[in-house]
Amino acid sequence: MYTEATRNEYTISTDSAKLDIAVIHGYLSNDSYWAQHIPIETVQRSINHSLCFGLYAADRQVGFARVVTDRATFAYLADVFILPGHRGKGLSKWLVSEIHAHPDLQGLRRWLLGTKDAHGLYRQFGWTSIPEEIAGRFMQLHNPDVYSR
Repeated sequence: MYTEATRNEYTISTDSAKLDIAVIHGYLSNDSYWAQHIPIETVQRSINHSLCFGLYAADRQVGFARVVTDRATFAYLADVFILPGHRGKGLSKWLVSEIHAHPDLQGLRRWLLGTKDAHGLYRQFGWTSIPEEIAGRFMQLHNPDVYSR
């Protein structure tokens, strides 16, 4: 079962059959700062194992976000983007709002995300930086060159 919302000429859908993998891969691989050179096979696998939100103008994909989640306690918001020609129209706010409202993402204990430049967007929805006394509890295993090999 998927969800769908429409505003003006735009639609947000969780129907993975509508996703344009070429558009998603193109943005992540070429234009994002976090997934440069990501292989298309990796993008497809990440989509297969996530709750994905496609943003469309008519039938063309113009935005995307995915949530890695157990749908009970935890969610990680990832790969959020709006293509340049569609920015400045409130679409990122609408996309985040639809993600927060999704029925499978209610009652979660913790959400996480990483961003270099969109703190202002997420703060509008109650997101905060991890307090220093808690941040030390989190660890990572990071392989920043995994897509370059």
